[in-house]
Amino acid sequence: MTGFTLSDLEARVAERAAASPDESWTAKLIAAGPERAAKKFGEEAVEAVIAAVKGDRAELIAESADVLYHLLVVLKARDVALQDVLSQLEARTARSGLAEKAARPR
Repeated sequence: MTGFTLSDLEARVAERAAASPDESWTAKLIAAGPERAAKKFGEEAVEAVIAAVKGDRAELIAESADVLYHLLVVLKARDVALQDVLSQLEARTARSGLAEKAARPR
C-alpha cells in the first residue's frame, strides 16, 4: 500500500502551481482562473460518475484520481487549504448523515 496522501498531493499542486504555465498543467489551470479549474473539475467528476455507472473499476479509479487532483487545483485557485475541508468533514462526524440532513432548513 502506498503512503501517498491527499496532503502530499496538495503540496505537489502548490509546487506545480508556482511553475510556468508553459511547463505545468497545474500552473496552466491556475493561470486560466478558478472558473477554468472548476470546469475541468466538473468534467472529471462527470467522467467518474459514468465510470461508476458502467461498473468499470479501473476507469473509476483513474477518474477518481483525476477528480481529487482537479479538486485540489480548484481549492488552490480559491486559496482554500485542504485542512479546512478536512476540518469540515471532521466536524460532520459528530452526528450521522441522516441526522445532519434532517436538521437542514427546508
